[in-house]
Amino acid sequence: MRIGVLGTGAVGRAIATRLVQLGHEVTMGSRSADGEALKEWIAEAGEGAKGADFATAAADSELLFNCTAGISSLAALDSAGAENLAGKTLVDVAVPLDFSAGFPPSLAVCNDDSLGEQIQAAFPETRVVKALNTVNSAVMVDPGRIRGDHSIFVCGDDAAAKAQVSALLEAIGWPAESIVDLGGIEAARGTEMYLPLWLRLYGHFGDADFNISVAR
Repeated sequence: MRIGVLGTGAVGRAIATRLVQLGHEVTMGSRSADGEALKEWIAEAGEGAKGADFATAAADSELLFNCTAGISSLAALDSAGAENLAGKTLVDVAVPLDFSAGFPPSLAVCNDDSLGEQIQAAFPETRVVKALNTVNSAVMVDPGRIRGDHSIFVCGDDAAAKAQVSALLEAIGWPAESIVDLGGIEAARGTEMYLPLWLRLYGHFGDADFNISVAR
């Protein structure tokens, strides 16, 4: 599959590299097609890895991941172009972190709204699925780092898009029984607002090799 990964940070690089390993043709998108981060990733990832600006990466891909900084995701997706996103599944991994008051960050969007919902509203022809935003980038692409059974969540308004994303998560290494469908895109409020608890757990354990399990 031709997959676009928008964003060159740790999350984007981890996801894009894993997708290349799985045999996909991956284009990492950035504000500039000539950025050093793109060149470094292409050299590291090898065959199947390409770089482009946001619009080209979106236009050339069948499915996309939004791995841009959450507070600027809407602007980045505007740069990608609504026409290039229309009809495609967009996996939104971003969290709207606000570092304006220092660390720990707060959420720029919360309670009665979410970044996932804002993206879906801004791009109604795009099938937005929120996923992977409740774990560290290393765990996203290697769930076996964590002992035992643990959960990952998906939500979105399009059932076929969620099924497509769930299948991709299984290919990455998430067992089918670990993937929990929370319903419509408004459920992104809950997964994004998990951040304060995640930060406390990070402080408790001293690293990001952890996740939660839904037991019932």
